[in-house]
Amino acid sequence: FAATAATIVSGAVAERIKLGSFMIFATILVTFAYPITGSWQWGGGWLSARGFYDFAGSSLVHGFGGFAALACAIILGPRAGKYVDGKIKPILGHSMPLATIGVFLLFLGWFGFNGGSVLKLGDIANANAVAMVFLNTNTAAAGGAVAALIVSRIMFGRADLTMLLNGALAGLVAITAEPSTPTA
Repeated sequence: FAATAATIVSGAVAERIKLGSFMIFATILVTFAYPITGSWQWGGGWLSARGFYDFAGSSLVHGFGGFAALACAIILGPRAGKYVDGKIKPILGHSMPLATIGVFLLFLGWFGFNGGSVLKLGDIANANAVAMVFLNTNTAAAGGAVAALIVSRIMFGRADLTMLLNGALAGLVAITAEPSTPTA
């Protein structure tokens, strides 16, 4: 989970920081900062004592990684060449097929992550709970992708693969908070 939180930061600082500097930062992040935050919930921490429920560590992973990424982005400033004459200049991905494969791999892994977390919670005999988590995980990714396509079509006048991929990931992150709650 700590490494996953660091990978969230890596996407936010890409093209803004040297690899060596990021590796030092990531080491400090996963060695010192993340264990403190993780202990708030796991092992009877203060959040756990107050009844906070964190399915599969979604708040502790995505929330922590997101806030760390935001802090880094604020400190580092915008990417060089992102804003030209007051207008946004898109920075295109280097390989959209590889980006798409990467999102599909994450998508597939999310089923194991969310489904496995249900099993970890003691619902081994309850196939319906696992099936509901799989259904909700799939629906969230598809919903995020479709919503991103609609928004990109409205805003830019065309469908954008980058937006679709980011929408699918956003849907997956959103459903991880509690994928067994939405029911048919």
